[in-house]
Amino acid sequence: MAKAKRQAEYAAASPVPTKAMLSVFDLDRTLTILPTYTPFLLFAIRTRAPWRILLLPLLLPVAILYALRLVPRRTMKQAMHRAALGQRLAERDAARLADRFARRLVAHGLYAEGLALIEAERAAGRRVVIATAAPHFYTAALARRLGIADVIATDSTWRDGCLTPAIGSANCYGGDKRHRVAAFLDRAGIARDRAHIRFYSDHVSDLPMFGFADEAIAVNPSAKLRGVAEARGWPILDWRR
Repeated sequence: MAKAKRQAEYAAASPVPTKAMLSVFDLDRTLTILPTYTPFLLFAIRTRAPWRILLLPLLLPVAILYALRLVPRRTMKQAMHRAALGQRLAERDAARLADRFARRLVAHGLYAEGLALIEAERAAGRRVVIATAAPHFYTAALARRLGIADVIATDSTWRDGCLTPAIGSANCYGGDKRHRVAAFLDRAGIARDRAHIRFYSDHVSDLPMFGFADEAIAVNPSAKLRGVAEARGWPILDWRR
């Protein structure tokens, strides 16, 4: 009995390994007021090659096939990129364009409440991560401006120092986003059972990631996600005016 008591007292006094505390944010309509992909491409057309606006009607057949679910989101995104940016964009030009777009988002395109929440999570000692289907090259530019080091996003393809329309991996969307976050934990040397993950998103497509997280928070939720959040008792944050 005395031995058991001493063991219990020792266990209570022994340091318990702390968990890695992560706050993972979706980007489009969660932190940003609008989606980013189409606005980025239109920004690129306007600032680099306004004549490319004439190519946009050529996207109609692909858009119809996408709406009918006959082609994947990946195909639609690649077609949009090709029309707006062409087959090759020098890395230096892509970086400059991404940074200008990120600067514009910081100035006009982000929810102030979202920025305050990021700062609060960071002040609480949590590691802030962005996980999004948006392209990595401009998401990373935005993250740098927000002081966020960790970005999980859709990979672009670079050839001979140029950005191409091809998506370099699976679109970081739905179940793939969950797998990409799990892979991020592995690379960071963080065991899942030694992590506490808080996940913020606006869309029901992120249900796999919500299920992977320890805490699920619906932000500016779509109607479907609001219904799920209310049914499951998840917190809801709505910053829309």
